[in-house]
Amino acid sequence: MSAPSGNSVPSAPPSYEEAVGINVNYPHPYPVPGPGQKPCGKEMNPPPYRGQPPPANNPITVQTVYVQQPVLFYDRPVQMCCPSCNQMIVTHLSYDAGALTWLSCGGLCLLGCIGGCCLIPFCIDALKDVDHTCPKCSALLGSYKRL
Repeated sequence: MSAPSGNSVPSAPPSYEEAVGINVNYPHPYPVPGPGQKPCGKEMNPPPYRGQPPPANNPITVQTVYVQQPVLFYDRPVQMCCPSCNQMIVTHLSYDAGALTWLSCGGLCLLGCIGGCCLIPFCIDALKDVDHTCPKCSALLGSYKRL
């Protein structure tokens, strides 16, 4: 059980580059530690990609935008921020004769209401259109049309 004296000791296996066929004489894109060297974290990072610009250290500005929801105007006062004077207000209501008022007057005339009875719709606010105004700056904010 002795080893044959004519055979030589086998050599070390080939390196990865020799086995894969990578040219060991071709320079690497980043430093490769030699045998017996410890890899250093700073030296092992590849260089940044040359096609992209370096990251900018510009401060990011944030702009807050407040979007006011559309206000629906009916026949009741509305609490809102006036777009004209930027104050929190409760709208002031004013009533004007509109289409429903005139149709009601015409309908009463067709029914035979004479002697001024056909003018009753002009005295009833529930038949008139409503305008919403700001009590501070008197700006017209919106209208509610019955018809």
